[in-house]
Amino acid sequence: MAEAAEIQGGTPTPARRRWLRRAVVLLAGTPVLAALIYAPAPPAQAADGSVDVQLDEVSPSAPVKSDTLTISGTVVNNSAETIKGAHVGLRVGPMVSDRSTIDEVAERKGFRPGVDPGEIDSAFAVKLDSLPSKVGKPFSIKVPVNKLDLGADGVYQLGVSVSGTTDSRPSDRVLGIQRTFLPWQPDPAAKRSSLTYVWPLISTTRVTAETGSDELQTPVFLDDSLAQELAPGGRLERMVALGKDLPVTWVIDPDLLATVDAMTKGYRVRSPEPGGKPVQGKNKAVAERWLSDLENAVQGKKVVALPFADPDIASLAHHGKDVSGTLGQLRPATDKAKQAVETVLHVTPSTDFSWPVEGAIDPAIVNVATSAGAHNVLTRSDSLQESGALGYTPSAARPIGAGTTAVVADAELSTAFDGDMSHVGNSTLAVQRFLAHSLALNLHNGDEPRSYVVAPQRMPTVSQADSMALALRGLQGARWSQPSDLEAAAAAKPDPGASTQVPGAGQYPESLSKQELPVSAFETIRTTQNTLDHFKVILTMADRVEIPFGNTTNREMSTSWRGRPEEGRLYREQVQQYLIGLTEKVKVIPKSDATLSGHSATIPVSVQNSLVQDVHNLVLRVKSANPTRLMFDDSGEAQQEVNVQGGHSQTVKFTANATASGPVEVTAQLFTKDGVPYGKERTFTVDATEITPTVMLVMAGGVLLLVLAGIKMYASRKRVAARTAAEESTQPSDESPDTGPQSTEGSGPSETVDR
Repeated sequence: MAEAAEIQGGTPTPARRRWLRRAVVLLAGTPVLAALIYAPAPPAQAADGSVDVQLDEVSPSAPVKSDTLTISGTVVNNSAETIKGAHVGLRVGPMVSDRSTIDEVAERKGFRPGVDPGEIDSAFAVKLDSLPSKVGKPFSIKVPVNKLDLGADGVYQLGVSVSGTTDSRPSDRVLGIQRTFLPWQPDPAAKRSSLTYVWPLISTTRVTAETGSDELQTPVFLDDSLAQELAPGGRLERMVALGKDLPVTWVIDPDLLATVDAMTKGYRVRSPEPGGKPVQGKNKAVAERWLSDLENAVQGKKVVALPFADPDIASLAHHGKDVSGTLGQLRPATDKAKQAVETVLHVTPSTDFSWPVEGAIDPAIVNVATSAGAHNVLTRSDSLQESGALGYTPSAARPIGAGTTAVVADAELSTAFDGDMSHVGNSTLAVQRFLAHSLALNLHNGDEPRSYVVAPQRMPTVSQADSMALALRGLQGARWSQPSDLEAAAAAKPDPGASTQVPGAGQYPESLSKQELPVSAFETIRTTQNTLDHFKVILTMADRVEIPFGNTTNREMSTSWRGRPEEGRLYREQVQQYLIGLTEKVKVIPKSDATLSGHSATIPVSVQNSLVQDVHNLVLRVKSANPTRLMFDDSGEAQQEVNVQGGHSQTVKFTANATASGPVEVTAQLFTKDGVPYGKERTFTVDATEITPTVMLVMAGGVLLLVLAGIKMYASRKRVAARTAAEESTQPSDESPDTGPQSTEGSGPSETVDR
């Protein structure tokens, strides 16, 4: 009876093939009948597709014998006619023989008589009677699992169909069908595969290179959209809430941790108005709650830290490796990764894994991926493909030479939830298909247990994360797999016959190549880095720019810019412009022209420092364009060391000597101590005026005459003063006693002399 049932299903199972062989032997003498047996099946008569069937629930997703299977959903009449006598029926079987058949059944459209199985007992059908045009109705089918007549362990087809009649076509027929799968292994398997599920916590770049002008160096964010992902119901909040109860390996971009940690300490957000000042961020509490929840969720779990800011390994390998200094950023990014995770989450992560975009690799990508010390490259089976000789899916670990292990994630399982999972019907089908593939993996290749890895999309949506969690919960209740972690998967014994041949550069997907960062991006990054190296040598607190700009350099290479080329280009340009603006805060102040009278004089030149920190290791150099006319320190140029406090200016004086009159152009330029020019060169004119000997004699004679005239005037005034004093001393005093008449003789001649 079982063989006959499998024949009705139309799938070439081993039982059916045995029955056909016996039929051929029995009917060998009857050519006509034999021909009928081997005659090709008539074309499948597909349903007209007038009814859509959506499956919202298959519960339990992996039942046992004592369970009752519940299948719920909605049917929608898309036709222009009312469907009469409609009913929803369940179709179970036959068993799917391999993984490729799972995919073929999942992609099949329309009902196919002789291929799709028949309905089970009509007692379990749901009658809808009349189904008006453009109307949807819910349904729910409940069937004891022991009524399904499931046989050996395996994956069974499950179909839900709608049948009925219309006025134009009064005969009963199938009007729509939806297919899914029922994994069936009611008892724990003797062999259980190890399954590792990567749970990624990655987001887009949010932090700029800008910091506040205060001493705290408050970071400035591009926008405040990260708070939406961290808030209840947001993408990252759901990833943490779901992941804490699942057997997963957390794969984290440490830049995300650093960014959220910065939010907890105070941050600013760029003003949406052009030229506006950054505004204070308002989501500190949201960030604090998310970090606290994450710290609790990862305790006791394996945590893998990607290099800081999740650099685009493929872009580095294909476009960045020939730009000097680019690959040198990977090692610091890896070092920062470990420190960030330990500081924020208080767990020690593994930094031994590299994860190229979508797991696509070639020799150049592998070389770059391991250049920062990682020994494991997380790739995918649609990149490092099998030749087909094995006949089953091998374990994830593959040694690919030079001490490097390719950890090959299963492509089918890893992409199971890439689509739009916001529709519950899509999610239900994806979960059942995922479980079907996981069971099929375990049933292959006898009793040898193997290890598999699932590496989903880097930034799952909320609905995708919910669907992933449903699938993992289904596996927790399954009997054919056991959870493992990424480090264990990398260390598992590899299948000796598995492919270890890294695909060539020509096999790298063109669709991914089009999304890579261009060479110009890495050239811009190099220019910014060179400017930073030149700038930090003059700073007394170099770490105040070295740390934020070093992190920004990693962010400029981030995988998150894929698919957003214009945003990435603008980010890099703004970083460069901001750094140049900082360097220009230390400069020679423009100077007006000067006049030099005489052979020697001092010329002041001022240096301004508008930074909040002191600068040193600077040399101010002045140079005469015509040393024969104007010299500094017996040569054409002079220099002095300059140290300027933050927010101040310093004036440096240079002694100039003129040998001839006339204007001379002078340049003032700052240099670092190693002789590299710093900032803009300033030019001004010194007008030298020479003093001749004749002019000097004339000036000396004039001075002598003035001195002599002064002496003469002084002597004349002294004589007048003496005479006046003598006259006053010879006159009688009014206070003398009266002694009678006095003689006037002799007075005349005396007055005449005086006169």
